[in-house]
Amino acid sequence: MSQLPVIETQRTILTVLHAENAHLLFAYQLANAEHLAVWEPARDSNFYTAESCRERSEKAYRGFLDGSALNFIAVERASQKMVAGCNFTNIVRGPFLGCNLGYSVDKEFEGKGLMREVAIAGIRYVFDVLCLHRIMANHVPSNVRSEKLLSNLGFQREGYAKAYLKIAGKWEDMVLNSLINPMA
Repeated sequence: MSQLPVIETQRTILTVLHAENAHLLFAYQLANAEHLAVWEPARDSNFYTAESCRERSEKAYRGFLDGSALNFIAVERASQKMVAGCNFTNIVRGPFLGCNLGYSVDKEFEGKGLMREVAIAGIRYVFDVLCLHRIMANHVPSNVRSEKLLSNLGFQREGYAKAYLKIAGKWEDMVLNSLINPMA
């Protein structure tokens, strides 16, 4: 297996999602299915299977290898369980040097600063190691927690897109935000 980044934060260890840690993703998604459903695309029952998690983990690892995506899982030191995900997808090189950020946090850790801790570590890696220039992140206007998180991370609002993503089976508007690498 190619050398995977391992990033330590105060409470977690971040590493790239791959087939050998797919069981962590499986447990996380089962435990948080209801909690995350309102913020994600509608999922069929196959999504919440060990096989589906293994397939998505393999795809995530291939994305890491080919440079098109970086799917971090955050494993809590104390419990050794996945407590958050921080994904940098649609990585584009050339004159753009950008990507999209997506994230989720375990229901037990919501409101405790964990997602901010994990996102800061992931963003540093993307800016310092991958040398990307721009990270884009969107949120549903009603998702005040995401709005606050992105603002605290330094993201700036750049626009508003009508009927942008199908979330929980319904086309939702999105607030468009970005963070520019200050060192690029």
